[in-house]
Amino acid sequence: MRVLLDEDVHIKVRDWLLARGHEVIRVPSGLKNGEVIALARRESRMLITRDRDFANRLLYPPAQTPGIVILQIHPPRLEALVAALQSLFGALTEAQFAGKLVIVEQQGYHLLS
Repeated sequence: MRVLLDEDVHIKVRDWLLARGHEVIRVPSGLKNGEVIALARRESRMLITRDRDFANRLLYPPAQTPGIVILQIHPPRLEALVAALQSLFGALTEAQFAGKLVIVEQQGYHLLS
């Protein structure tokens, strides 16, 4: 899977994704949200972020992306983030992420159009 990892996600999540064969780039420091979503679209990458602003489907329509995943794991410890992503990636195929907004919590996820 092609992934754009936001700068607010623990850096070692990138290592975990790479070890599982995903193609991952990290959002360059300082980009504004509009630039982040434009990069995800341009590069055809699913955005993984902790920024709840991306849940605004009017400003950041998921239908125009390979998917937006918002991690709402508190506290955002590496082990909890990895466990949530492992569960999510085990449950959904890459095609199921396309054009969707996914809110990930410790107890599960919500798949929204």
